[in-house]
Amino acid sequence: MAVHVQQPVRRHTVTAGARRPADHVWAVARIALGWIFLWAFLDKTFGWGLATPADKAWIAGGSPTTGFLKGAGENALGGFFAGLAGQAWVDWLFMAGLLGIGGALVLGVGLRVAAVTGGLLLVLMWAAALPLATNPFLDDHLIYAVVLAGLALADAGTTFGLGGLPVVRRTPWLR
Repeated sequence: MAVHVQQPVRRHTVTAGARRPADHVWAVARIALGWIFLWAFLDKTFGWGLATPADKAWIAGGSPTTGFLKGAGENALGGFFAGLAGQAWVDWLFMAGLLGIGGALVLGVGLRVAAVTGGLLLVLMWAAALPLATNPFLDDHLIYAVVLAGLALADAGTTFGLGGLPVVRRTPWLR
């Protein structure tokens, strides 16, 4: 006859200010993804020749949305997205989004707002590319959108970021 001894359930708690290895991974992912958004903003603004040639830079009179959206013309929703290409309000909204989302992620503040707006931007870019060339449904845009949600839910701005500042902690939209 075996005797079973029940042990009390022990919960692992993290004290305030303590960091887990996962917190550091989320922080690095936050900064890396933020840099992707910031780099897209910088390259499209100044045309540093990697994705955007200098003569097509925003400051040289180029449109940061024309190439991608005109290229979507053959896709399922291409007519809608191609119609948005090159419109000044679309360019300004897109560039403000890249700068704002990238800045929020790198600094670690406004992650909730960045997750919602970045997720929306990424889903729209995914929709413009439908049907996808290499996968029937999933591509990097959707993966980045999921990562943005994870960053906001994990409160990733507090590690290696300004998310732990008192003003950020007590102001929900800055978290």
